[in-house]
Amino acid sequence: MDEEKQVRVQDDLFQYVNGAWLKSAVIPSDRPTTGGFADLDVGVEKTLMEDFKAMANGSKVTPNAYLSSAVLLYQKALDLSRRNADGIKPVLPRLEAILALKDLAAFNSRLPELAQKGFPLPFHFGVDVDMKDTSHHSLLVFGPNLILPDTPYYQEGNQQGAALLQVYSQMAQALLALTPLSKEEQEATLKDTLAFDRLISTLVKSRVEWADYIANYNPRSFAFVSKAFLPLDFKALVLKIFGKTPAKVIVYDPRFLKGFATLFNEKNFPLYRHWAYLNVLINATPYLSETLRQLGGTYRRTLIGLPEEASIEKQAYRTASDYFDEPLGLYYGQTYFGEEAKKDVVAMVKEIIETYKKRMAKNKFLSAPTRKKAILKLDKIVIKMGYPDKVGELYDTLHFASDASFYDAVSTLDEENRLFRWARLDQQVDRGEWLMPGHMVNACYNPTSNDITFPAAILQAPFYALKQSRSANLGGIGAVIGHEISHAFDNNGAQCDETGNLANWWTKEDFKKFHELTKAMIKEFDGIPFAGGKVNGTLVVSENVADNGGMAVTLEIMKGMGENANYQDYFLNWGRIWCQKAREQYQQLLLSVDVHSPAPLRANMQPRNFAEFYTTFGVKKGDQMYLDPAKRVVIW
Repeated sequence: MDEEKQVRVQDDLFQYVNGAWLKSAVIPSDRPTTGGFADLDVGVEKTLMEDFKAMANGSKVTPNAYLSSAVLLYQKALDLSRRNADGIKPVLPRLEAILALKDLAAFNSRLPELAQKGFPLPFHFGVDVDMKDTSHHSLLVFGPNLILPDTPYYQEGNQQGAALLQVYSQMAQALLALTPLSKEEQEATLKDTLAFDRLISTLVKSRVEWADYIANYNPRSFAFVSKAFLPLDFKALVLKIFGKTPAKVIVYDPRFLKGFATLFNEKNFPLYRHWAYLNVLINATPYLSETLRQLGGTYRRTLIGLPEEASIEKQAYRTASDYFDEPLGLYYGQTYFGEEAKKDVVAMVKEIIETYKKRMAKNKFLSAPTRKKAILKLDKIVIKMGYPDKVGELYDTLHFASDASFYDAVSTLDEENRLFRWARLDQQVDRGEWLMPGHMVNACYNPTSNDITFPAAILQAPFYALKQSRSANLGGIGAVIGHEISHAFDNNGAQCDETGNLANWWTKEDFKKFHELTKAMIKEFDGIPFAGGKVNGTLVVSENVADNGGMAVTLEIMKGMGENANYQDYFLNWGRIWCQKAREQYQQLLLSVDVHSPAPLRANMQPRNFAEFYTTFGVKKGDQMYLDPAKRVVIW
């Protein structure tokens, strides 16, 4: 028996498929993982970095004005001579603007300007799709970000949280020492920042609470929200930015709004001012000198276990990609994505949707009215495959001065992006927009528009290849397609109708039965030991429901293939797409904050729920992959 098969498939599918690779795989020093999604991303990045280099040096024609701007931003990032010479100077005007806010009155007088320029505020606001009227945009508010990854890190006795705050504090001290502040002011700034951050942690949602995104929809009258935000002048802010006050505001975090007055008041204003100062400083460091970039990345590298920062060349490409992602994705799709593959995968999506509809029609726990609505929702799913036909209107608004510093260019792009999105208040939603660019190795379901997106970059082996067997493709991209469709019926998506509106289309009894099945899925994963911690079944339930549905519908297609179905190909490729080797710190972080289960568990847990896995590999009681039939969960 060769090395790869020393672990029995009946005991560990993930190790059986990926074990030999795991022993020799080396994680790149500037990345937290390798394998699967990450390796495809590395390949795409390498290809596009070569193209950017060629466009920058003139050996390759830049195809349009959007990418010309992207290349100019890329060149600014590469200009270390200017970045190093400028040092901290580009951010000093912003830091001085924070120090000029001597009291609440000064803060309120400049609040609209601070918001427009992207200064850290004691709350977040924005414009997004209204979940109960998904044809329009509404104003929304929620709390600011925390230093630590999640609220439980702040609990007394949490050693991981304490250790991370120590790293953050050391980094902050070193950065503050490079500012014009006196030693006493530096100490006060750090002390007050930590105090303000801890106050925020007592008010904002945890990651588990955020995972229930339907709970974000809490409409309140504008008058109610304005009063809750006092002494912050929310009304003046909204009038200045939008020229009007909307009738309602969607409050994503009612607990935060209720406690806002205890966070932001005259007494705590010095804490806020120092918190804002340090946030501006740290957020600027990636775009300043190399010394500041390295120093400012210390906390993040510790958090995910990175030995080193990405090279300047990678930073330059990634920044250009972040700000001009849609034009770059369109370029990638048009240049590197085959139309034959696109046609084949679109046909697969349609087949999976039709199979899903047949399964819904035969569903045993739903009543006829609910089944009818579920099938209607499947009928209305919009498929976005590869890349969009054109670039969105946003990118016509993105401009920066050719002689601007790297930091100023990025700040300008941030502001223009912000203003573009704010201008959408009360406007019609463009359902043709894509949530992911063509060069992203990922896929998604959008509950507010009932569409599924599959960027060109994910349509590669092992997920998909024309030369792979149909069974292997079904266990790869097919199961991913089924996964995204299943998000329409996970614990969150199930509460949105065929147009994406938050609506109750279930009978009370049907939803109760569905809820019991999701509780069974929570129980199946909850408490599994991993990376020194335990899986939180509630945090990851929506993704597990989607994995379960993706496997169920593609196995249904396999049944119809008769002798052409190769179940070994199917399950082995399922195990292969979750191939991943990750740094321990990163695994621990994801265990706390990610709504996806760890990759090895995604590979191993769902096959246990399906009889086909048992018959394919002869899995019996006593094998580690065996799960008692009474405990197996199949929802869709």
